[in-house]
Amino acid sequence: MTKRKVLLLDGNSLAYRAFFALPLLTNDQGVHTNAVYGFAMMLQKILEEEKPTHMLVAWDAGKTTFRHETFKEYKGGRQKTPPELSEQFPYLRKMLDAYQIRQYELESYEADDIIGTLSREAGKDGAETVVISGDKDLTQLASGDVTVFITRKGITDIERYTPEHVMEKYGLSPEQIIDMKGLMGDSSDNIPGVPGVGEKTAIKLLKQFGTVEGVYEGLDQVSGKKLKEKLEENEELAKMSKQLATINTASPVEVKIDDLSYGGPDKDEIVKIFQELNFKTLLEKVDAPVAATEPLEDFECPVVSAAPVSLLTDGVAIHLELAGEQYHTAEILGLALSDGEETVFIPAGDVKADERLCSWLSDESNAKWCTDSKAALAALTRLGVEAEGIGFDLLLAAYIANPSVSLTDTASIAREFGWTGIPTDESVYGKGARKAIPDETAVAAHAGRKAFAVSKLRAVAEDKLKANEQDGLYRELELPLASILGKMEAIGVKADRDTLLGIGEDLSGKLEAIEREIHEIAGETFNINSTKQLGSVLFEKLGLPAVKKTKTGYSTAADVLEKLEGRHEIIRHILDYRQLGKLNSTYIEGLLKEIHPDGKIHTYYQQALTQTGRLSSTNPNLQNIPVRIEEGRKIRKAFVPSEPGWMMFAADYSQIELRVLAHMSGDERLIEAFREGADIHTRTASDVFHVAPDEVTSDMRRAAKAVNFGIVYGISDYGLSQSLNISRKEAGEFIDRYLASFPGVKAYMDNGVAEARKTGYVTTMLNRRRYLPDITSSNFNLRSFAERTAMNTPIQGTAADIIKKAMIMMDDRLEKENLQARMLLQVHDELIFECPEEEIAVLEKVVPEVMESALELNVPLKVESASGPTWYDTK
Repeated sequence: MTKRKVLLLDGNSLAYRAFFALPLLTNDQGVHTNAVYGFAMMLQKILEEEKPTHMLVAWDAGKTTFRHETFKEYKGGRQKTPPELSEQFPYLRKMLDAYQIRQYELESYEADDIIGTLSREAGKDGAETVVISGDKDLTQLASGDVTVFITRKGITDIERYTPEHVMEKYGLSPEQIIDMKGLMGDSSDNIPGVPGVGEKTAIKLLKQFGTVEGVYEGLDQVSGKKLKEKLEENEELAKMSKQLATINTASPVEVKIDDLSYGGPDKDEIVKIFQELNFKTLLEKVDAPVAATEPLEDFECPVVSAAPVSLLTDGVAIHLELAGEQYHTAEILGLALSDGEETVFIPAGDVKADERLCSWLSDESNAKWCTDSKAALAALTRLGVEAEGIGFDLLLAAYIANPSVSLTDTASIAREFGWTGIPTDESVYGKGARKAIPDETAVAAHAGRKAFAVSKLRAVAEDKLKANEQDGLYRELELPLASILGKMEAIGVKADRDTLLGIGEDLSGKLEAIEREIHEIAGETFNINSTKQLGSVLFEKLGLPAVKKTKTGYSTAADVLEKLEGRHEIIRHILDYRQLGKLNSTYIEGLLKEIHPDGKIHTYYQQALTQTGRLSSTNPNLQNIPVRIEEGRKIRKAFVPSEPGWMMFAADYSQIELRVLAHMSGDERLIEAFREGADIHTRTASDVFHVAPDEVTSDMRRAAKAVNFGIVYGISDYGLSQSLNISRKEAGEFIDRYLASFPGVKAYMDNGVAEARKTGYVTTMLNRRRYLPDITSSNFNLRSFAERTAMNTPIQGTAADIIKKAMIMMDDRLEKENLQARMLLQVHDELIFECPEEEIAVLEKVVPEVMESALELNVPLKVESASGPTWYDTK
């Protein structure tokens, strides 16, 4: 007899989690559907992974439960259910009926109590039970027979709580969770606990005394006078809180485990409700389930020394398995190939020896599909193999479809398209000190799963991009850019070690001089890097006003010191000391460690990281070298050409985001200013302050510049007040005057927020999306941030898309012009090249021409360029 597997779902908790995890969605009739959609996504995943024999969704029956008899204020602080969620509960129940899943609620009891009672009954019958909720309170139910799944980061990312995991996470047994809640309380349920006792203190007490009752029996042994007093004063509160947190596992539930038998969904009914709710992606899964439904736990991938001829054809997935994340240096373990039917793994040492395989890889007419094409091409290059014809990149497809998710490995990437059959890299190789490469069979199976997933998910991913009208963004921008970035990473940029060491010595000398000056002003020597010692000098000895205090003493954070600047000469010296110290440690010492044996630094470009579409440079970050102070700019002197007689050349977009704003807003005055080639900040100041351009003062222009760039980043009155050192009222009035002067900008911003509320996302000119689930949040801060994001993301994202397009065009142009010049770096709005000195004149003409034609706007794009013997000299 097959062992029974019981799934018990906390309906209300999962519905709330789905609602707040996803942007507001509506069907054709305007009914909100995001909670139903998220719940359905989770349900599909759980059914495919767990394959239950018995199933129930438990609901809360009402607002009043038996716990209110003990404590009237139980759950008293909860906000009213948003009407956008309330209207979805009937559809949730209807959907669960279509899945033929039993639903149950019990008057005066909560869903937790129903689940607790049934999980205990299932355990007595020897069944395996999985509890699924968004509420960590249910972890108290974990046992040898019961695993508690808690949703996190949305609805489909799940953390599994067994007794071992509870112990690992808290150092407690599941039974002690109620004691922890008794001591620390739970604000979400308005369980008071002992005032002043947090999680850490509660855990510490329970490790010593075991239970709440044990704490009070051993109260004399509690260390800390204040803690002992708090516990003593609140004994009844602690015991009552434990009682409130305890799930009733003997509730008068009328259904039995035998009543919960699950035989699968009514497909016709599911199709009807998904059609009614416009769930196109889920409909595709119902009609033609993708490979996520195929069991991959025991996936086998044969290890071969040469690729079979049957796989050397058009449309085959390839995956290069690496022993680490740094694909330019990590050990290459092998290559997996899959067409969705046949999958094989070729060890790295055999790849180049397989002439037929190498010929196929270099044949552009045979499409290859990848998990991460940049990493795959880099690894193949290291094996001495050229590859052409990359036609699909799962990582980029997932990123474009939803840039807000964290894509850390193939498992998380595939999950975006409904695939759940791949273990994480961490689960296969371990983490940190435990990291190790398993035997070849396990490596082959892991790599094979990834290639198999790519082959199966390509059509699903491409259909999603087409449905979102993002196929062009994917095929014409991100996919070709990946190989260009890989080439730039491999080329690297030469760093002169002696120059860096010299700058470091200079900084060290300046730091010593500033340190002596600070000690002289303070009248004593002390550790400037010690918050405690610095706080004592500033706020006790020198008597400066303490702006902020923390639990450990005076705050000496940058924002605190900046508020004190002008009150005492020592503050400016401390700020300078910190700034130069960071330059020395982060950029001089940090960059010296990153110089490879070839004398170059090889940064990695994260192409699928930021929500705006901007590239991010890591290991090391060459985009963040400070340039606002001369000492920071000097670091660029260390970046030099890699060939004798060559020069560095840089080209930078001028005010690209403001030009994009002018185009997207259609504001006539902004457009006119750019078309005339006017100084945009002077023109803005002239319009806002109602003076002639020649009457604009430097302070007026500075204020106009701050608000011009601030508008692009969704600046608030507070942000502008901090930037200009004026009051919030003055800043607000200035923003109002600006928006009155540029009505097109005001209309653009208002329309952008309204559209985001309607659709749940905003788009760039090239149709890059950013989802904004908080745009309708009842929380003012979350909603305000989402509104600012709705205003600025289309501008920032379009600017990012423009330079990406320019890079693709530039790579093509360099080849057509037969130039030796190499594109080395992208730093936001700037491209840096190295080239023979005789090619400078050509680049001065070609690079601005290409960059300025990357995207047609109704204002001209303008590029400024310069050259010199180092990167520093190009400015």
